[in-house]
Amino acid sequence: MQTIHMTDIYGQYLTMKAEIDNAIQEVIKSTRFIKSGKVLDFEAKLADYLNTQVITCGNGTDALRLAFMALDLKPGDEVITTPFSFVSTVEVLVLMGLKPVFVDVCPDTFNLEAAQIEKAIAPKTKAILPVHLFGQCANLEAILDIAKKHDLYVVEDACQAFGTDYLFSDGAKKKAGTIGHIGCNSFFPSKNLGAFGDGGAVFSSDIKLADTIRSIANHGMKAKYEYERIGINSRLDSIQAAILEVKLRYIDKHIDARQTAARFYDEHLNNLNGLKIPARTDYSTHTFHQYTIQSERRDELKTYLESHGIPSMGYYPKALHLQEAYKSLGYKAGDFPIAERITQTVLSLPMHTELDIEQMEYIVNAIKSFSQSS
Repeated sequence: MQTIHMTDIYGQYLTMKAEIDNAIQEVIKSTRFIKSGKVLDFEAKLADYLNTQVITCGNGTDALRLAFMALDLKPGDEVITTPFSFVSTVEVLVLMGLKPVFVDVCPDTFNLEAAQIEKAIAPKTKAILPVHLFGQCANLEAILDIAKKHDLYVVEDACQAFGTDYLFSDGAKKKAGTIGHIGCNSFFPSKNLGAFGDGGAVFSSDIKLADTIRSIANHGMKAKYEYERIGINSRLDSIQAAILEVKLRYIDKHIDARQTAARFYDEHLNNLNGLKIPARTDYSTHTFHQYTIQSERRDELKTYLESHGIPSMGYYPKALHLQEAYKSLGYKAGDFPIAERITQTVLSLPMHTELDIEQMEYIVNAIKSFSQSS
């Protein structure tokens, strides 16, 4: 059996090696390394896939920063978000002088609990920032209704949910990141659509907002050496764009492979003693950036899997409101009990496009053995 990896970026590369190598060589021959050539080609193809405006940038954190800079919020303005996410979600807000206001998460999906959002709205609230964690959308229809009622922006952190479909109650369907006022995406190598380095993108169907974001990402430029606003320098380089353009051709195939692996896990891990498989909603597909189970014996299970050569990861081991860097926000242990509890129970299993049946059988058999020993 091949070594089991948490994610197999090299194995996936080998399936597209000739195309990726040729694309990289094309960039090198062209010497068009920045903001042209393959970057513009990739942006156009990505816009077609998502049916929205696309602005590529340096990474997912920059995508969030660009989104909130474009909304022109003021220091002290409040943004409602989740305490259970990667740190970028709140890091950007604090660096910009904005105040993250946390709302607890759903115990099954781990996403922002829409039913609690309205209680957190105050006079300084300006936006809601849901995170589509692990590959499944937050309840956007409910969140959009709340935002419209209170005249708030919705910025989607879709960094873990590229290619996920949101299914509206009227039958409409849109891709994660294209539904709120602005969507943010990361091309970190392990993501569903991952580069071979850093990269990100911002999405918006609002042409004026998209133009503002595009200007901010390029030093606030209106025309060459003419600057209409304060901006930053955040660019996707052409080699990464060339790689991503190739991988975009296969994204639906890659998502299907993840979903197939998830169905295998579901079938073999459902109803095991002390273990809960990922929940599914009727309003979102799941593209499984991570396949995340819950176990009250999470740490023991993780150690057991490691002893059998199976990697796993607890994303995330401490809620953001309890992190030392964010003590100034004034939260304490017990404020968000669901988020705090799941940091102790969630465990992500190997999930990528190159998992084979032998590897998956080995993984589930190890988990079954652990479960039966309890």
